[in-house]
Amino acid sequence: MALEIKQSLKLSQQLVITPQLQQAIKLLQLSRLELQTLVQHELLENPILEELPDEETPTKEEEEVSVTEPSALLHDVHDKEQKSPEVGTKDGELKEPTNFDWENAQAPEFNDEPPPYENVAPTTASLQDHLLWQLHMNATIPPEEIEIAEELIGSIDDDGYIKGDLGELTRNGGASLFQVESVLAKLQEFDPPGVAARNLKECLKTQTKHFDLKERELLDCLIDRHLEDLERKNYPTILKDLRISMERLRELAHIISTLEPKPGRPFGGERPQYIMPDVFVEKIGEEYIVFLNDDGLPKLQVSNFYRNALYQKEMPSNAKEYIQDKLRSALWLIRSIHQRQRTLYRVTSSIVKFQKEFLEEGVSALKPMVLRDIAEDINMHESTISRVTTNKYVQTPRGLFELKFFFNARVPSGNREGLTSEAVKDEIRKLVQSEDPGKPLSDQLITDLLNKGNIQIARRTVAKYREILGILPASRRRQAL
Repeated sequence: MALEIKQSLKLSQQLVITPQLQQAIKLLQLSRLELQTLVQHELLENPILEELPDEETPTKEEEEVSVTEPSALLHDVHDKEQKSPEVGTKDGELKEPTNFDWENAQAPEFNDEPPPYENVAPTTASLQDHLLWQLHMNATIPPEEIEIAEELIGSIDDDGYIKGDLGELTRNGGASLFQVESVLAKLQEFDPPGVAARNLKECLKTQTKHFDLKERELLDCLIDRHLEDLERKNYPTILKDLRISMERLRELAHIISTLEPKPGRPFGGERPQYIMPDVFVEKIGEEYIVFLNDDGLPKLQVSNFYRNALYQKEMPSNAKEYIQDKLRSALWLIRSIHQRQRTLYRVTSSIVKFQKEFLEEGVSALKPMVLRDIAEDINMHESTISRVTTNKYVQTPRGLFELKFFFNARVPSGNREGLTSEAVKDEIRKLVQSEDPGKPLSDQLITDLLNKGNIQIARRTVAKYREILGILPASRRRQAL
């Protein structure tokens, strides 16, 4: 069969995602902190972008130019008197707004004042630093043990436990196992109490050393032989073995509950990241009003210096092309940010309309809702709603919530609209809070009570929701009378 080359025409449609559209989609799903980071990066990379000082309020014309591209600057820099087209888009290009006064635009002023001291984050010493400081301040430890102690401190994890084999440390360092264990015992006297232990039982027993001998023996016996029984509330076994009264057992159990199972907790982990809401919802009169939170988001404008540079005839063509490219990029960024804020406002307003009963009554009145409900209400695609509600938070009279919180699956119930999973979790929480401490409700009993209340739910679902809520099983919730 002979092969031949032919030319043919084919008409087809395909979706092309431009770089500008990709940027707009990316901005939609960024969190507030990520958006601030991106804007600061663009301010460093793009000389056309400038931050508008807080004391300056943009005029109506300046607000228009913040979301449009001055085509006269990009296409005809020599004709200042050229008539500008109406605001709009055509073939992916933005048009210049009419009657914009470029000449009166003010350049930002630089503020050389240092930031307030209240905004300076405190530095926290790590657990290893805290232990090394105590080591070098301790004059009773001989110099030959200092190196061993430093190696041991380097093996302590964020929870305060020694990780690794002591025998391997002796082989690598040349010290005897007896000498390493002797140094380890000295480290276990350091602050915080219980640090440098090899396991949980050793950690707890290290913290009981300062009790009197008789009480310490009982505590150590409880820790060594009955720690699991304490966790399961298996009190008869403990009473039979230790031959003590129930009142005495309560006292010992209370002491053990005050011990720290993770001594490194105050030092380990990252500093908490405080959430700044993207939107505020406030009740004014009988209505709930939505406000966007613009605090901390820089107000961007186009640099006057580079705009005027485009009109210079002696400027090289490659320099003009560079400025035009950066100008186009800057204005697309400004427009994308404004579009993001408008979309966020519309989505939140729609959520407030659907969930007004929740704002009035609480979680029990939260309505089942999916992305499609909001998408149909504001004529947007579900994927857009999903991006807008990702990593966004709203401050309401009921508290601070992630926007995803308001989207919940429908659980069958006697109510025609059904209940949300959050409402069912709230019912489970109420049942557990009102139960008899001596006879806690099992998952099956909770299921039966919910079914009697016209909430159709399976026992395994109750167990899953209970774990999500951080509620212990019935056997571990039981309290001694």
